[in-house]
Amino acid sequence: LQPPFQNDDLDLEAAIASTRPQLVEFLSHCPDWLLTTSQCLLPAMALNRLDGITDHREKVLVLLELLEKAGPATWNQFAQYLCMECDLPLDLEILLMSSAGEGNLSQKQEACTDVSAWSSVPKGKAGTDPGELCSWSLSSLPWAGQDSPEKYRHLFINYMRQRYGSSRRAEAAAQEQTQPLAFNQAFVNLVIRQSKASRLKEKTEKPREDVSSAPEPEECADTAVKVSDLFRSVVPSGTTKVIFLFGKPGTGKTMLMHRICQKWAEGVLPQFLFTFLFEFRQLNLLKRKLTLKELLFDLFLQPEDSPDAVFQYLLENAWRTLIIFDGLDEFAANMDRSSSPKGGPGLTSPLSISELFAELCHGKLLPGCTVLVTSRPKRLPDFLLNSVDLLAEIWGFDHQKVEEYVGHYFHQHPFKEQAIAHLKNNNKLLSMCLIPALCYVVCICLEYLLLKHQMSVELPQTMTQFYIKMLLIFINKQQGEGAGGEETQLNCNKAAILGLCDLALKGLEDKKLVFYVGDIPEHVKEFASLHGLLTVFEVKTSGTLPEAGYAFVHLSLQEFFAALCLMVSKRVDKNYLRKKFSLKSKWTLKNEAKTEFMESFHIFLSGLSSKECRTFLMLLAEQGEAWVQDKQDTILQSLKKLAATHLTGPKVIELCHCTFETQDLEVAQHIGSLLNFKYEFKNFRLTPLDMSALVFVINSGQDLTHLDFAGCLLDTDCLEVLAGCKNVEHLSFRSRRCGDDFAAALSKNIQGMGSLKKLELTGGSITARGMTDVVQASSQCFQLEEINLQDNSIRDLEVKRVVDLFSRMEKLKKIDLSNNNLSLNAVLILAKEVIACQNVTELRVRYRCMGALTKNKCTVSLEHRSLSSQHAKEIVAILQSCPRLSEVDLSGNKLGDEGCGCLLESLPWISISKQLDLSQNCLSINGICILLKSVNTCQKMLEVQVRYVGVESSEVYNLVCSPADLDCCFLFLSRLTDSRFQASDLEQLYAVLKECHSISELDLSNNYLGDEGLLQLFQFLPNLKMLRSLKLNDNHISLNSVFFLVQSLSSLEHIQTMNLSLGHTQVVHLTFWERIRVRSTSRWRSSFLAHPKHEARGQSFCLRDCTVGPEDVTRLCQILIQCPQLKEIDLSGNSLSDQSIERLLSFLPHLCHLTLLSIRNNTFSPYCTVLLIKSINLCERIRLVEVRSSENAFLHLGASTRSQKTSCRVVDCAIGQGQTEELCRALEQCGWPAEVDLSRNQLGDEGLRCLLDHLHRVPVTCYLNDNRISKDGVLHLLNAFATSGNTTEVQVSLCSKATLKIRLTSRGDPRKILRLAECNFQPEHLEKLCLLLEKCTGLTEYISSNNNMTLQAAERLLHSLRKNLGPLKISIEEPWVCKESVTNLLELAVQACGNITEITICKDKPLFQLGVSFPCCLEKVESVTCRLNLCKPEIKAACFYQRVREKCAQLQELRWSQVELHNDEAEMLVRILLPLPELKKFGLTSSSITPTGIDYLIMGLQNCQAIEELNLGHMKLGSTAVPKLVLGLREMPSLKRLVLNHNSICNDGCCRLAEALRNMRYIEEINLSHNKIGDPGLISLAAVLLEMQNLKRINLSGNSPSPAGGEKLMEALAYCKRIEELLLSRNAFGDGTIVKLALCLPHMTNLKILHLQNNNVGPAGGMELARALVACGLLEEISLSENDLGEGSIHALAEGLPCFEHLRKGRTWLLRLKLCGITDDASKSLSHGFRQCPSMEEIILSWNALGDGGAQELAGALPGMEKLKMLDLEKNRIGVCGATKLAEELAKCPEIQCIRLWDNPVPKGLAENLTSQDPRLCFY
Repeated sequence: LQPPFQNDDLDLEAAIASTRPQLVEFLSHCPDWLLTTSQCLLPAMALNRLDGITDHREKVLVLLELLEKAGPATWNQFAQYLCMECDLPLDLEILLMSSAGEGNLSQKQEACTDVSAWSSVPKGKAGTDPGELCSWSLSSLPWAGQDSPEKYRHLFINYMRQRYGSSRRAEAAAQEQTQPLAFNQAFVNLVIRQSKASRLKEKTEKPREDVSSAPEPEECADTAVKVSDLFRSVVPSGTTKVIFLFGKPGTGKTMLMHRICQKWAEGVLPQFLFTFLFEFRQLNLLKRKLTLKELLFDLFLQPEDSPDAVFQYLLENAWRTLIIFDGLDEFAANMDRSSSPKGGPGLTSPLSISELFAELCHGKLLPGCTVLVTSRPKRLPDFLLNSVDLLAEIWGFDHQKVEEYVGHYFHQHPFKEQAIAHLKNNNKLLSMCLIPALCYVVCICLEYLLLKHQMSVELPQTMTQFYIKMLLIFINKQQGEGAGGEETQLNCNKAAILGLCDLALKGLEDKKLVFYVGDIPEHVKEFASLHGLLTVFEVKTSGTLPEAGYAFVHLSLQEFFAALCLMVSKRVDKNYLRKKFSLKSKWTLKNEAKTEFMESFHIFLSGLSSKECRTFLMLLAEQGEAWVQDKQDTILQSLKKLAATHLTGPKVIELCHCTFETQDLEVAQHIGSLLNFKYEFKNFRLTPLDMSALVFVINSGQDLTHLDFAGCLLDTDCLEVLAGCKNVEHLSFRSRRCGDDFAAALSKNIQGMGSLKKLELTGGSITARGMTDVVQASSQCFQLEEINLQDNSIRDLEVKRVVDLFSRMEKLKKIDLSNNNLSLNAVLILAKEVIACQNVTELRVRYRCMGALTKNKCTVSLEHRSLSSQHAKEIVAILQSCPRLSEVDLSGNKLGDEGCGCLLESLPWISISKQLDLSQNCLSINGICILLKSVNTCQKMLEVQVRYVGVESSEVYNLVCSPADLDCCFLFLSRLTDSRFQASDLEQLYAVLKECHSISELDLSNNYLGDEGLLQLFQFLPNLKMLRSLKLNDNHISLNSVFFLVQSLSSLEHIQTMNLSLGHTQVVHLTFWERIRVRSTSRWRSSFLAHPKHEARGQSFCLRDCTVGPEDVTRLCQILIQCPQLKEIDLSGNSLSDQSIERLLSFLPHLCHLTLLSIRNNTFSPYCTVLLIKSINLCERIRLVEVRSSENAFLHLGASTRSQKTSCRVVDCAIGQGQTEELCRALEQCGWPAEVDLSRNQLGDEGLRCLLDHLHRVPVTCYLNDNRISKDGVLHLLNAFATSGNTTEVQVSLCSKATLKIRLTSRGDPRKILRLAECNFQPEHLEKLCLLLEKCTGLTEYISSNNNMTLQAAERLLHSLRKNLGPLKISIEEPWVCKESVTNLLELAVQACGNITEITICKDKPLFQLGVSFPCCLEKVESVTCRLNLCKPEIKAACFYQRVREKCAQLQELRWSQVELHNDEAEMLVRILLPLPELKKFGLTSSSITPTGIDYLIMGLQNCQAIEELNLGHMKLGSTAVPKLVLGLREMPSLKRLVLNHNSICNDGCCRLAEALRNMRYIEEINLSHNKIGDPGLISLAAVLLEMQNLKRINLSGNSPSPAGGEKLMEALAYCKRIEELLLSRNAFGDGTIVKLALCLPHMTNLKILHLQNNNVGPAGGMELARALVACGLLEEISLSENDLGEGSIHALAEGLPCFEHLRKGRTWLLRLKLCGITDDASKSLSHGFRQCPSMEEIILSWNALGDGGAQELAGALPGMEKLKMLDLEKNRIGVCGATKLAEELAKCPEIQCIRLWDNPVPKGLAENLTSQDPRLCFY
């Protein structure tokens, strides 16, 4: 093996030649020293050539020649001694050290050293090894008289050689003959990449990911370095140098540190006199503080004498000291700079390890030393972040190093080449081997398998499987083949393995990586040491004798055994396992203490959940397959849930690693479908192993995906792995690192990506050569449609060759070469060639260049090319030669009036179907008018945009054309913004516009029209018959113009909206209703006869940000009441006073059609708030008064004065006790609205009392959430509840989201409901509660949740709750419910008064619920209790059972969930509860019961003949229990509902169940979801469905049928005429099955709920389904989420929505379309459908592709959806405009409770602002 410091690239002969002149000159002055040194290094015979030479210079030349001819080893030693002994010039010393390779000696050279030659060397210069040779010069230094430092250095070198040097290797080699040494890897040079430490310092104040994922400047690519480069001085002498090496687990960090110590002891690093190595895992053991002297001497090597002198020497020579800290990530304590001593440390001051480390790094201790730190990637402490001088990452191996390592490992085997070839041919294994620790494990397994099976080798697939195999191989090697198979050997060592697992887990939980003898059981220690799993070493914690310490040979090995412990330990249940597998906390909190030693822990847990590991776990745990599978499923479910969370790039890679370890294709497919939007990786390094995991997940899925690598460091090995990714349709690389070499490497690997449609290589340094490689390789990607190479360095382009390559790609649509510095001449040539090429459809040339492509139409862009009027005719010729132009962009040139005029004259003969852009072409204002006149000559013109922004280079002129093949009846848009038009220019402008009667949009913003110009415009406005939009923003108008504009609302009846603002930015925007157009023969000469549509219309008026006084408000309102169509008024931000608002409200009765008055951003006084409330009396049409935060007010008005309920909401207005009385009086004057919401105020207990005094006998629902109500206030409320006859419901919660609801109705309402949550009652409060409830004899439902109610308090409560007559439901949720046994909870139940009709125990909530009925007379509870207490212990159980029979005689419902049933409890259930004659509903779900108990339970079910509902979900019954269950089902003739979900029921079980169901004529619901039912089972069930005429609900979600089985099912369902709910999600049915379902739907006339999410429904199936749904007139809920429906299906579904007639009759409706790829275009038709379905209650459109346009369309539909409560738009592409529009429309929708906008690109500031205005908008 090559040593790590060998400089292969240095030419020794050349180096010596370059130094010879200086050497000769220097050594001529000390010939005696040279002779003495040569005598030590050269044979005596060689020195005979010196005889007779007297000239010093000649003698020096001869000696140098002899030393050079003696070989590199001799010269290297000579160079080292010369540099150490003599004061050489710096440049000469550098050259010598370079030529010597820093003194590197191989072991072979070291062994050949002639030690006897040193016999003549004076004392102090002799030695027996290179370490001593390095120290012989000490006598020449100033401290030579002090023997202690010299002696200590001798001892130190010997100590280091013994600990890390050849003697240790010899011992290890001897041990290797008898036992395997895990991770005792031979050393091979590692790949190390240096980064810029300054990058870390720039990010000290910013949030950071791992060091490895820190964003780096593109121009600073990491560079490869050698270990020797790390120690080249980069800071001035005397300044501490900090080197930080990070690397992923197993990359060889610790091995490298040991290697450095070894080579230093051999004399390779002469610049350091001392090298100290400290491992953080051992430093964790130190509990006391140390001085620096104690750290160096007590924990390393103690001087034999004069320690003070030695320490002083160290201080004086600190710059020649290397201190290594290995494994920073393993340090358990808090590494915080703030804990450093104040005032600076002293040498004698004891400090903690973290303080010592910090002060060494800062140079406060041992200034000038070199500190080398290693760590796994993690967030660095701030003090270290600011101190690092050199940052590098250890990558591990590359392919060459792997081959070198494997060759060394197998050097004694005849199959060495076979082993190397096996790895080379397996990319997956080769990727693993790039991590040295894994490479060793792979070699162990490969060696074992090759020795056993020479011809066939099947290696494990994952890291976890390799670790398991390694463990089994170690055991086999020790025990031999004769000891039995793997199962036998595993059983023999099971106790030791389990003990090792416990040790590993306890160590990680306690942050303990080093163990003492007493920590490890003897049998575990023997086993682990024998098999090389634990390593033993000396541990020094003080100056006392060292102790033996044990540690796992690698932290990853400890993590493996810890993960194994969780999977095989009987003490670990699913909840604990789920908690330990909380990857989210590990990824989001980088420094969280509980996971800091668990870098690979989650990966091993994932690997152990694979099917391949199941047998191993069963043997080790001594459990059955179901037990092990249950734990494995827990991990798999956790992984699935994690995929649905928000994940950054590094987190996605971690999840892919976990998924790869499972080797579960179903899990990978599920996770891949959820990650499909998240493959975006930015600014972190990906390894080939990362890429392998990523490719596994992507290839497991069925969807094509987009991979985006931005600024990521990728080597060619990654690209080779990526070549195997089949499901990528869009591949993007954005990095300055991407040059021609990268392009060439990528070109070799993309040819196999058959699905690739778009390839992007942007922002790099690719030249024409690299582009040619990419394009040639892309020609083999037959699906490729787009290549993007913008922002590179493509200059000298061979135009014809490139265009020829483009023309060969049949499906290529676009090539993007923008920003590539092409010359103007090349651009014009390119334009001619591209237009001549048949399949090139787009050419775009910007400042640099872009050429590109789409079929049928061609785009030409020549922007920013300095084209002048001289080029106009040439451009016209080019454009006229292309008959299929789509867009032409000539912006940013200098065509001027003349050039543009030439172009416009030719425009009728140029075929442009979309747009001509002439922006920034130096047109004058007169030229603009000429431009507008082109509309008259070119009838294809649709739009003209003109904009001046103050300077000549910023004007915009766009002409939008209509398609040539359509008739010319389109509207014309004119945007003349920022054009410097003043009132004096209007006459000329109007003269042009009068000729353009079809203008639909006119924008004159940012001009100087003023009041006069506005008046002139409105005189002309009636002539613009087709006008739809008019914008006059920022035209310097006054308030007088506002009043003039308002008057036009009545004079111009076709105005739809008027939006005005006189704030910092003036806004004048009018929209107009569309008028009916009657087409005549001529478009431009009065071609349209415009007539207003006759349907009812409404106008909207908005005036914002104006200073408006009371008189102005009066004048405004007097004008507005003359507008009969006015429906909405918005007066936000106008600083209206109380008087102004009072005048405004007085006009409300006269605004006959007004439906909404909005006043936002206007501070309201308490008096004003009361005025708004009293407005209910002013106008009978008011339905809702809402005041929020004393700043926003909304008045919603109805269409008529008919009696309808009114509501009043005064939220977050700081109403306190003092204002409550006045508020109540105001509400009384309004007759108390039906609903009053006073949430988020400050009423307090006194305010509540005042309100209750006014509320009695008033039918009202009152909300008082978050009003500072105390427990005493709650008790006062409960007293009113108990004594009031018309208070029917009280709901109280005192948690952080404090809620309080009071509902009062008329006395005829029999209900009386009390809900209490999170009240944290104390015993005294609970006693008062019970006393109050004793008074409340009319209570019908009591619900208590987490109120600090103990078991004893619950008993007292049950004694208190009693009724006169009728049923009472009691619910208690408290933590103790999950801890109490079933027996104890039943004992509590029988304490209740009355007869028990329902018992529900749900321990996961945890919930205890009783239903009680009260007969005319009740037995006294006290007497019952006494009788039970008098019973002797031996008969107490019998008495209890008898009491249960008596109390539960009328039991009708029994539901238990998450309970643990012991055999005696199961017996009680079967013998006492199940046979009860009234029992109709029984459920036992997700519960633990012994196999004997489950058999007993199923047998007992045969006696439940009256049962109507049976729920055994999540019981994992399996195949053995189903046949017995079938016997019970046959005895249940009245069964109506059967639930057996999540029970691993397979085909055989389903067939048996189907036979049992055949005779159940009354069955209404079947739930067999999430089982393992395939086609045979489904077909058997389908045959039975034909006879089930009463079936209403069927749930078969999450099974395993094929499309064929699905079609059989659909045929059968057509005969189920009464079916109401059909739940078939997650079955992968596909389009064929869905088409069959579509044919059957017309027969399902009663269908209400249809769930088909995640069923591989494509556009074909979606279209047929959407059309067929119209036949299901009663549908109330549809879920089509997670299907790629296509836009056509969405359009068809939207068109069908109005056909659901019942939606107009008040029924609620839910629609779920999550993850369906819905775009803005589809949202338009959906919104149109929603407008006609006012009863929709919930719409789920999350995880789609809706942008601002789609959001605005949906927002427009909201006001008409009167019953909508929830709109979910999570994870779309909605930005500022969409969110703002949703907020505006939400103000008109008082019934909507929430619009969810999580994870949309809305700026944080805007999101907070919109939420403050309306908290129903949820962004986070």
